[in-house]
Amino acid sequence: MPPVKWVSANRALLGDRWVGNVRIAITQGRISAIEHDAFARPDDMRVDTLLPALSNLHSHSFQRAMAGMTEHRLGGRESFWTWRETMYRFLEHLTPDDIESIAAQVFVEMQEAGYAAVGEFHYVHHQLGGARYDNLAELSERIFAAASQTGIGLTHLPVLYSYGGAGKQALAGGQLRFGNDLDSFAGLHGACKKLAHEDTVVGLAPHSLRATAPDELQQALKLVGQAPVHIHIAEQVKEVEDIQAWLGARPVEWLTANCAVNTLWCAIHATHMTAGETKALAATGAVAGLCPITEANLGDGAFDGPGWIAAHSRFGVGSDSNVRIALSEELRTLEYSQRLRDRARNVLISGQGSVGDYLYRNAALGGAQALGRDAGEIAVGKWADLVSIDSSHVALCGLQQEQLLDGWCFAADDNVVTDVWSAGRHCVRGGYHIARDEVAVRFRKTMRRLSEVL
Repeated sequence: MPPVKWVSANRALLGDRWVGNVRIAITQGRISAIEHDAFARPDDMRVDTLLPALSNLHSHSFQRAMAGMTEHRLGGRESFWTWRETMYRFLEHLTPDDIESIAAQVFVEMQEAGYAAVGEFHYVHHQLGGARYDNLAELSERIFAAASQTGIGLTHLPVLYSYGGAGKQALAGGQLRFGNDLDSFAGLHGACKKLAHEDTVVGLAPHSLRATAPDELQQALKLVGQAPVHIHIAEQVKEVEDIQAWLGARPVEWLTANCAVNTLWCAIHATHMTAGETKALAATGAVAGLCPITEANLGDGAFDGPGWIAAHSRFGVGSDSNVRIALSEELRTLEYSQRLRDRARNVLISGQGSVGDYLYRNAALGGAQALGRDAGEIAVGKWADLVSIDSSHVALCGLQQEQLLDGWCFAADDNVVTDVWSAGRHCVRGGYHIARDEVAVRFRKTMRRLSEVL
C-alpha cells in the first residue's frame, strides 16, 4: 500500500464553504480522503486554515533577475516597447546555469507566496545570436531541473517565436535567441514532452500573433493534442493596430474567428478588447490569464473585468515578468485596477458577497484549468495543491472566518502563508521553503556575475 500523509486543519475551504476540523489524506500526491468534524491525530501535520493553492499561470522566470533595473526614466516616453529593448539586452548575458539558478529562485519565491504550480512561458531557446545548443532543449531542461529542485508543479510551455513583428518581420537582436521554424520547434516540443513526469504538463505557446503567422500557427497547434495552449493577445494598443493592419482584424477578433479556441486555451492579458470580443472569447471557455502587477508595471492598461465576469468566464493570475512575486498583491491589484478605472468599490464579483473570496476561488479554478492541472479545489482525487494561512497573524486576527480571504487579499501580505504542498510535496514549512538557502546561494552568485557584465 502506498504511504498516506494526513493534514489536519482548524478550518478548510471546501468548494464555496468553510468547514471546521478537517482531516485530509494525501496518497501519491493526490487527495485520497476528506474527513469532516474530525479530531487531529498525533502523526497529523497540523495547520490553521487550509485552502486550495493557486497556480501561477504565466511566468517568464529569467526576468526576475531584471527586477529594479528598468525603473529609470530615459529621454522620451517610456513604454512596454522601450522596456522590451532593455529586456533583450539583458538576456544577451544569460547562460544556461544562470537561467536554471534564476528559475529556482523564482519557484521558491512563488511557493512561499502560496502558489503550488507555475506555467512557464519559455521562449529563450538558443545561444546569443541564435546559434543552437547541441541539445535543442538545453534551456527547457534547465527549467525542469529548477522545478525538480524546488518541487513546484510545472506546466512547461515551449514558445513558438518565428518573426520579429506583425507581417513576418525578420527576427533581430535579442529575438534571435527565441527563433524556431516549424521543424526545429517540433523537435524542441517533442524533446520537452519526453521530460514530463508525474504532475508535469507540457503545453504549447504560440508567443503572439505578431510573432507567428496564420499558416504556421495552424500547423503548430497540431503538436499539442489535449494539452494547454497559451498565447499573448491584445496586451498593447500598438499590437492591436499592427495586427489589424496586417490581418484585417483585431487580435482577439481574428483568433476567435480562425482558431478552434476552447477550454484548453489561455489568453494572456487580453487587455484591449471590445465588448463584442470579450463576449466572443468568453464563449470559447478559454481562461483569461491576467498579470496585474506586470500589466501595471508596464503600463498596459486595465482588463475588462466586469464584462468578463458577466459572461461567467474563468480567469487566473500570473506573475509574468516577476518584478514582484506576491499572490495576494496580484488579486489586490486586479481589483484595484477596476476600482480606479470605474471609480467604484468591490467591482470584481458576480452579485453580492466577499470580493476576496470570489477572486481567490475563481483564480484557483481558472489557474488550474489554464495549466491543465487537476487541482484548484480541495476534493478527493485532485492533486494535493494546498496552502495554509495563519488566521492568528496580526493582519488577520480580528476577522471572522468568512472575512479571511478579504483579509489576505486586501490587508495582509503573503507572510501569512505557513505551508504549501505541490502535488503532496510539502515544500514550504513554517513560511520557509525547504530549499530556500541552497537556492539563494546559487542565485546570489549568478547576480554577482551579472552585475559585473551589465
